[in-house]
Amino acid sequence: MEKLLLFPGRHHLLTRFQAEFLRRAAGDATVVWAVTSANHENTKRNPIPYHRREAAIERLSAQEGLRSLVVPVFDTAPTDRFAAVTVKNIEVATGLVVTPENTVVACSTPAVTALYTALGFTVVPVEDDPALAADPPERPWDVLMRLAGGDETWRELAHPASVDVFGRYRLVEAVRAVVNDPVVGDEGGLTATRDYRTYVEAFAAGAERKWGLVREHVRPGRIVDIGCGAGAVLEMADREPALRESDLIGVEVARHLFEECVHKKAQGAFTNPNVFFYHRNVLGGAVFAPRSIDTTMTFALTHEIWSYGARMESLRRFVAAIYEHTVPGGVWINSDVCGPDGKDQLVHLRLSTSDGANPGAPVDLAGDVAAYVSGLSTRARLDQFAKDFRFPFGFRPVSDDVVELTLGDAMDFLTRKDYPDNWLSETQEQFCGLEMADWKGLLTDVGFEVDAASHATRNDWIVRNRLDPVASLHRPDGSPLDWPVTHTLLIARRPLNT
Repeated sequence: MEKLLLFPGRHHLLTRFQAEFLRRAAGDATVVWAVTSANHENTKRNPIPYHRREAAIERLSAQEGLRSLVVPVFDTAPTDRFAAVTVKNIEVATGLVVTPENTVVACSTPAVTALYTALGFTVVPVEDDPALAADPPERPWDVLMRLAGGDETWRELAHPASVDVFGRYRLVEAVRAVVNDPVVGDEGGLTATRDYRTYVEAFAAGAERKWGLVREHVRPGRIVDIGCGAGAVLEMADREPALRESDLIGVEVARHLFEECVHKKAQGAFTNPNVFFYHRNVLGGAVFAPRSIDTTMTFALTHEIWSYGARMESLRRFVAAIYEHTVPGGVWINSDVCGPDGKDQLVHLRLSTSDGANPGAPVDLAGDVAAYVSGLSTRARLDQFAKDFRFPFGFRPVSDDVVELTLGDAMDFLTRKDYPDNWLSETQEQFCGLEMADWKGLLTDVGFEVDAASHATRNDWIVRNRLDPVASLHRPDGSPLDWPVTHTLLIARRPLNT
C-alpha cells in the first residue's frame, strides 16, 4: 500500500522550514500537495496563479528529493465538507484512494485540522508544532507579507525554489502590486456587496447600445476596453469586418467578471484570434507600453475610479495613463454618468411619501437589505441614502415631502434610488463628482484634444420611468426646473504632433 503525506494549503510561497519538515516527515511517502484556491489569482488573498505555485512545488521537490504529486483544488464556499471535497479532488485527479489508513495529513490551520481529524485522519503539525513553541518558525503567508512590504529578508526564509520562480516570472512586483492595492478587495473586486450576476446581465443587455454609441469613433489597430465587464462590448467589436485585423483587448479588475471573459473566449465567443484579457487594476500602474494603443474605450468606469480612489487625484492619474499609452492621433472614448451643469446650485426636491413605508429615521442596514430598501417610500429612501452614502451629503427639510439640497446631491440620490439589490455597493459611488465643464478642463489639461462630438445627454427613459412618477425639481422660489443631463460621451484625441 502506497503511503501518502497530504499537505493541503494555498502554497503561494514555500519556505525553507517546510522543506526541512517534509524531508523528516515524508520518509518514503509520496507528498500530495493539495493546492487550494487554485482557480484564483491576482487577488489579495490569492496573488499567485496556480501554475506558478505548481512550478515552485515541483522545483522544491526535485531539489529536496521528494516524490510529489500536485493537485489543484478549486475554491468553494465555506463548508464543513472541505476536507472531504479535497480528498475527492485528489482521487479524481490522480486515481489515488486517500484514506486514514494510507495517509497522514500535515497541517497547521486549526479549523482545517479539525475537518481532517473528524474524517479519521492522523494530522501532524507543521509550523504550530508545540515542540517549536519557544522559537516558532514563520508561516509562509507571513513571509509573503514580508515580501509585499518590501522586507528583503523574505529571501532568507523562502525556499530557493520560490525565490527562483518569483524572480524569473517577476512575481515579486506582481505580489506587491496586488497586496498593496488600495482599491481592490481581498477577492479581487471593488466591493464585497456587489451582485456580479446582476452586472453581467446588465452588461450583456446594454452592449449593443454602447457599441452603437462609440462605433464610429473607434480607430482600428490595438483596441482596449478598460473595465470590460464580461466582454460584451468586445463581442460587438469582434463582429465588425473593419476591425478583423485589430487586436481586441479587455482589462477587468473584478475577478468574477474576468473569469467570465476567459470562459467566453474558451467557448469560442470570439472569431478574432487576437482577443486578449488582462486581470488588472489600472490604478496600480501602467498596463500598456507608451504610445501603443490606438483606441481606448471606457464605459461606466471613471466614476468608479473617482469613487474608490482619491477622487480627482486618482482620476487625473488615470487620464494621464491613458494619454501616455495612446498613439499620436489615437482616441479615448469615455461613456459614463455625469454631474449636472451648475451642480452646486441649491434646488428644492419634492419626493413621494405614498409609494412605501415612512419609518421616520434611517436604520443600520442588516439582513435582507434589498427587501427593506424596496419597501421604503422615495422620501424615506433619501433619509437612508444620506446615512449610507459615503460622500459628503446634506439636505434641509422644507416640508414633509420637500427638501433643499444641491442639484448634484439631488441627482446622486435620484440616479441611485432604484438599485436596492446593490444598495450597499451603489452608495459607495458618487455619480455627480464632475460636470461636463470639469471633464473638458481635465482632458485638455492632461494634453488631449476634446472632439466636437463630445456631449452630455439626459437619459429620458430614467426621467419617464423613475423620476417623473415620484419626484419633481424646483428652484427655491418654487418655479419648476427641468431634469438635467445625466450622462456624458467624451471623445478625446491625442494630438498627432505629441
